Formats: sequence, C-alpha cells, structure tokens
Amino acid sequence: MTATILCGNENGGTGKNEWSELTELSVKELLQRQVNTRPDQAVLKQEDGTTYTWREMDMASQIIAHDLALLGVGAGAHVGLCGANSVNWVLTFLALQKLGAVAMLINPGQIAREIGATAVIGDMCFLCYGEIADLDEEDSFLNKLRQAPGLAVKGVYSFRKPQNFKERFGEYAAIKELYREPGYADAPCAMLFTSGSTGKPKGVIHSSRSLLKASEKQVVCQYVTERDRNLLIVPLFHIMGLVVCLFPCMLTGALLFIPENIRTATLIRIMREEKCTLLHSVPTMFIALLNNRSFDPADFASLRCTFLAGATAAEKQMDMFIKTLPQNHFVVAYGLSEIAPVSVTVYGESRENLLHTVGMPLYDTEVRIVDHETGALCPPGVPGEILTRGEHLMLGFYNVSLADYSMDADGFLHTGDIGRFREDGYLCFEGRYKDLIIRGGENIMPQEVEMAVSELEEIEDVRVIGYPSDFFGEEVGACVKIRQGMRFQEEAAKARLATRLSKYKIPSRFQVFREFPLLGSGKIDMLELKKIFQRRMQEET
Repeated sequence: MTATILCGNENGGTGKNEWSELTELSVKELLQRQVNTRPDQAVLKQEDGTTYTWREMDMASQIIAHDLALLGVGAGAHVGLCGANSVNWVLTFLALQKLGAVAMLINPGQIAREIGATAVIGDMCFLCYGEIADLDEEDSFLNKLRQAPGLAVKGVYSFRKPQNFKERFGEYAAIKELYREPGYADAPCAMLFTSGSTGKPKGVIHSSRSLLKASEKQVVCQYVTERDRNLLIVPLFHIMGLVVCLFPCMLTGALLFIPENIRTATLIRIMREEKCTLLHSVPTMFIALLNNRSFDPADFASLRCTFLAGATAAEKQMDMFIKTLPQNHFVVAYGLSEIAPVSVTVYGESRENLLHTVGMPLYDTEVRIVDHETGALCPPGVPGEILTRGEHLMLGFYNVSLADYSMDADGFLHTGDIGRFREDGYLCFEGRYKDLIIRGGENIMPQEVEMAVSELEEIEDVRVIGYPSDFFGEEVGACVKIRQGMRFQEEAAKARLATRLSKYKIPSRFQVFREFPLLGSGKIDMLELKKIFQRRMQEET
C-alpha cells in the first residue's frame, strides 16, 4: 500500500514542506547553505560548554578535509569513521563529505579484529578514529587492525580527545577556497553495516538524498524546529543516530547536544541543566533512566518528544514511560539500516497504537505484506513478509552477490521481517524470519557468536539463541555440548570470549546439553531447543 499519513505535515499528500528543497542537496551543499543563511547560529554543543556555529563547523571540517586530502583521501575513497559520539566525529564526517569520500561508519564497541573484518568487507583504504573501546594503546590497536586478511590501509587519522579544532582556525584562511566543487545528492556518501542472513555484515550504501529525505520525515513527524535541543545518546554509526538526530538538526538548525558519556546520571543532569526537548533512544536506555535513584520527572519537564526504535518495548514498559512522563510524546517506529523510517506512529498517538503497532507507512513510502513462500499479497490481518520501497531507500549493498541481494526487480526491499496490516492501515510487527538477536538495540547474528564459542577447546557443538529479557528485550544464550572428558566453566568461557567478541555479543547464559533435540530430517530442532532453554531458565527462578 502507498501511505498517506503525514505525521504533522499539513501540505496535502505530497510530503512537500519548507525543508524539501534542502533534501535535494548533498550534505556538503547543505552545510554551505546553512553557513550562508545562519552562520552564527550554534548547532553543536558538547558537555564542556564548547559550541560550534555553522561557520565554525565549516571551518573545522575544512581543516580536517585538508588534513585528509594531504593523506591521499579523495572522491570515492572508502574511509572508515570509527569512534564514540563526539563533536569531532561530526566534523570528520562533514570533512569526508567535502572530499566526496564514502564514510564507512564502524561500531567503536567492536574489538580490533572485528573492526578489521568490517573494514575488509567495505574495502576501507583509510581510517579516521576517535574513542574506541579496544583502543587502550594506539600502536597495538593499529597493528592488530592491520592484521586483518585482505585489508590495505593507506593511512590513518586520529580525531581523539583532547583535539580541539578551534585551536587551528588560523589555518583556515589559506585553504578556505578548496573543496568547494558542487556535490552530488545521489552519489554514495555513507556506508553503514547490517547483518545479513549469512551472519556476514553487509555494507549498506546511502546517498545524501536518501539520508536527508529520511531525516525530513523525522522533522515532519516530530515537529522539529530551530528552537529544539536534541540530546544525542544513540550512536552516530547507526541509521537512527543519523536520520533521527544529526540530520534533522542540520535541516532545521535545532541544537544537537553531545554528552561526554551516556551514563544515566550524566543524562539526568544534562536534561536538568540544558532543558533538552528531544531525547531519542532504544527502550533499554529509557528503562535505565527511569530506574536511576536520582531520576526526577521534574528534570525532564522540557522533554516533548522521544523516538523509540531499535527494539520493541514491552507493554508494561511503555505504560511506565507514558505514566512517568505524561507531557512527552512517544513515537514508535519501524525501520532498517536500508530504509528508515518505514512506518511511524503519529505525534500524540493513542496508547493502543503505541503498544500494538509500529504506526502507518510514511508519505512517499510503500509497504507490502506478502506470503513468504509465494510472494502473493496478504490481506489485512494476515501476517507475511514486509516489503518496502521509498525515496529514502538505500542506493544498494556494497559488493554483495545477487544470491544474497534482498531487493527485487520492482525496487522493493525484502526485509525478512514479519508483519501484518490492520484494517485501518496500521502496521503490526510480528517478528523476524531471520535469526537476528536484538539486545538493547544492538543486532547480533547467532552464527558469529557460534563461531567464536566453537573455538573454545572444550566445546563439541553450540547453538546460539535469543531469549526474552525484561531489560534488554533479548539476551544471548548459548546451548553447548561438551567434549568427552572435559569440564566447562561458564565464567572462564566468558573471559576467553572477550578476546573474540564484543562484550554485548558474549552469551549471558550457557546451558549444557548432552544431546540436542533433532527433527526427523536429522537437523537440530531449534524451536524445541529454545523451549528447553527457556524452561530451564524458569526453573532456576
């Protein structure tokens, strides 16, 4: 179906609004347009009080662009951008846009081995890095990174603390006219990474147009204006960080506040002091905020809108959110790295729709529910696979074989997710055909974890599953068979896995099996295995 929901846009069914013209620009041109029209307006602020105006963002990113150009970065280069949220992350991203490079957005929570594997998939030739969890000592980290088979890094560039690019503004005059060629809105500008059905990450290529069109929809849905103050807590390497937080601020001039960390005490203090109006996150973070002993609803009185995505909130969680912050408008959405958002609840949505739907498809966005086997359209009420296409759909996957490509000849993305339409056009999300585990908004493929666990010498066989968690939505569980004559110690196994996996991917619980249940075909009965795992968990509590 083609949606007509406008989420606050009152200009008919076209989706046209005052920001539509800006979405036809490249990110590079958008920055220049804002510098020309509102040069001295503050748009970025970090916790130490340092602010950046549009003019200062342009100057700092110009200096970084020149640094990178001298390293050899040019148009079309695949440049890794890996670091925790920071002003310098944003400035480096903009610098890459000035050069026409493709910013490969890499999770800084990964260990060096994983970052290297991701870099190889995206053919990274340069790396820009900030604060990374596995980066205690730079030389050691870079040496481990360069050991990734097939990785050819031509240069690296650090934007780590305490670098303050304002201290280099004296260099700007000599280079201010460089890198001013027109940008191309449809050219690749960013590569995000998502998990495919094989467990191997796919590079999702976005253009300026696809990212800005997606962000325009967020502006419309949330009624974002230059008076808003957005407290950034979702990572910028995720699609949510880009199109829900960063670019809506760049389109409207709203202030993006970047905290030093996302500890709940820090966020509570910032909300109290900075009077932020927007705070977007996964449900897990909101639960943690509300459970903090120092939480006071009065500190969040300025908050007017929260976009919840990345994981599904349980009914009791959503009720708690609404009851605790009644003045705040919670928005529930469905989207993917390839296209986000797909559907959104309206501003001021009913409790029923917040709890049981992911909203209606957005304007200029088509959604179909089809039978997973036959491809036939499913009528309202009948679940099937979610297919979608729209103006903010990715350009495509990078270097992915046709066999693994999840788009059809009509341009529809086959999500692998299960959903159904209600008679009133609202979309209900019902689960996933794929085995993806979503722990607190982080995507985890069981195959990757199974490979790491299977490397432990005492493990004969392993199957990894997701099991329900009130806090994270899902947790990672491992069902293991132990080699004869060997012992298994759970905590020791977790410690050894810390060198193979990021912390959030390490199974939180292991269960030992003498034999796995089998289907008549001889394959492991994964459904029965999950049931046994969860039954044992219940017996322990």
